[in-house]
Amino acid sequence: MTGAADAGSRGASRPAARVPTDRKRQPSGDEARGRAMRAAIGLIAEKGTAALRMSDIAARAGMSTGHILYHFGKKDRLLLEVLAWSQADLWARFQEAADRAASPAEKLDLFVRFYLPRHQGDDRYALWTQVLAQRHDEAGRHVLTELLDGWDERLEAILREGRDLGHFADVDIPEFTIRAVAMLSGISEDVMFGRSRWQHASAHAFALAALERELRPTGQG
Repeated sequence: MTGAADAGSRGASRPAARVPTDRKRQPSGDEARGRAMRAAIGLIAEKGTAALRMSDIAARAGMSTGHILYHFGKKDRLLLEVLAWSQADLWARFQEAADRAASPAEKLDLFVRFYLPRHQGDDRYALWTQVLAQRHDEAGRHVLTELLDGWDERLEAILREGRDLGHFADVDIPEFTIRAVAMLSGISEDVMFGRSRWQHASAHAFALAALERELRPTGQG
């Protein structure tokens, strides 16, 4: 589920300057929400989610803590929206790359690359982990379900295209997708934990080879 904290980490090498808080003109609506989420993404890239405080986000965004709380209510809700925003950015970049891919096999390679964490401590995957661990109301669960289903839908589309073109074996696509995503999630947790097995081996290459073995059409070596 990653490749993606890029949305927040592109500028993480140098902390962004804090915007002075003008209490007479606090941003409203989409401007306020966008400013808060950009601030949160930058802070998540710098210090992680556990240490993130609403007051830090407010200071970075040049807004009052009360104004942040007004728009998001609590930290968990803000993190959920930041995750959805980050995911939208990731999927836009994935789709751009997939549109240039020459074959379903290349799209599968991209899917694995975008799904797995780039490294131990990947900011976006860490955000996924924290948000999923929280207790959510029905609305929050709906958002998370849509995000998780989005990965399944993208993989199913790749599998269907490859099958129809004769590039992939005629597998049970829904069942294969469940197993594939479960494998990728397990490897992702391994990478984030820092398992030594991935210090000298490529998680991406391992996962892609496992999927390709099952998708190889009968008769192909």
